[in-house]
Amino acid sequence: MNFQLHPTLEKDCITVGNFALCRLLMMNDSRFPWFILVPQLSGIKEIYQLNRQQRHQLTDESCYLAEQLAHLHQADKMNIAAIGNIVPQLHVHHIVRHQTDSAWPAPVWGKFDPTPYTADAIGAQLTRLRAQLKLNAR
Repeated sequence: MNFQLHPTLEKDCITVGNFALCRLLMMNDSRFPWFILVPQLSGIKEIYQLNRQQRHQLTDESCYLAEQLAHLHQADKMNIAAIGNIVPQLHVHHIVRHQTDSAWPAPVWGKFDPTPYTADAIGAQLTRLRAQLKLNAR
């Protein structure tokens, strides 16, 4: 069974690139720097379903992403969560938070309708992020 991105993630996100284990997505909501790691494995809903090496790889990729995003966006806080109540495919949200953002201090889920990026803003975000993370578009 080949990896396929869940249709909701496909619809709501923009692909940034790939790490060794995960596909990196950017949520198409310009209000928050919001990124999602999705292990490129079929049939996985929970972190415990990953083998030991995959769990370590996911943790390494998550920590690297969080550190780079915090630096790039001067985060006050990084919100990291794997919830999956609506999208069952394992995915881990990484949301840069600022005390001045419109949802602070509450979670961002369900708070507002998304404000999509413009085409120019998508290009700028992807270029900046790929350079910071040393990722190629794939």
